Amino acid sequence: MEPLKSDTRAVGVQVIARAAELLRALQNEPDGLSLRQLAERLGLPRSTVHRIATALLAEGLVAPATSRGRLRLGPGLHQLAASSLKDLGQTLRPYLRKLSRRLDETVDLAILDHEQVFFIDQIQVARRLQAVSAVGTYFPVHCTANGKALLAALSRDELERILPDRLRAHTAHTIVSRAKLLEELAVIRQTHVAFDREEHTLGICGVGCAVQDAAGRLAAITVPMPAQRFYGEEGRVIEELLSIRQEVEEDLGPGRG
Repeated sequence: MEPLKSDTRAVGVQVIARAAELLRALQNEPDGLSLRQLAERLGLPRSTVHRIATALLAEGLVAPATSRGRLRLGPGLHQLAASSLKDLGQTLRPYLRKLSRRLDETVDLAILDHEQVFFIDQIQVARRLQAVSAVGTYFPVHCTANGKALLAALSRDELERILPDRLRAHTAHTIVSRAKLLEELAVIRQTHVAFDREEHTLGICGVGCAVQDAAGRLAAITVPMPAQRFYGEEGRVIEELLSIRQEVEEDLGPGRG
């Protein structure tokens, strides 16, 4: 096979970038968008959008949303995402098990899904009093340890897109000031540790940190604990959590795959 010419490569990269922009435009549109709406959002000719959408339709990455020609994200994209999540959970599970054994506590693994935290794996412990969050459930980002750890790992633009202007109070301890939360996220970037001190659920606390695998996929490892067992034990939990974070970074950090 002859090597691609530089101008051919450039066109290919541009097409891929535009396809990615189209998929991102549909990300928060469960009712779909028309070709005209997509063209306006992307700032592209409708004919170009039509050509890209036709290719994505053939691959199942977008699908018809209505009989009026709107498009939505397709099942092919969800299948790819599900496969990626399963692989991410399997990759990080040995580290979750190790942390759970060291602390004798439940350990969660979560990712960002739009503006929420989505739990993809968990190691439970057999203790009479424990904090459990079921795999497959969603939590808010602004008042959970995993949510704040993930937010702190985002770029400023990504953070502005995800973080809502109004922060809902779940308990009397929830941070509802956007400015105050941004200050806390700045600290988390320095320490790599995020806390939930009864901010989401009274009686439940948590400590979390963000990690990345070799593919650059972002996740949060969190240790949720009953408040009565958490206070006074923060130092030990933080030490073990950061130790696991370092192991993940050394073994699986971006570029090591």
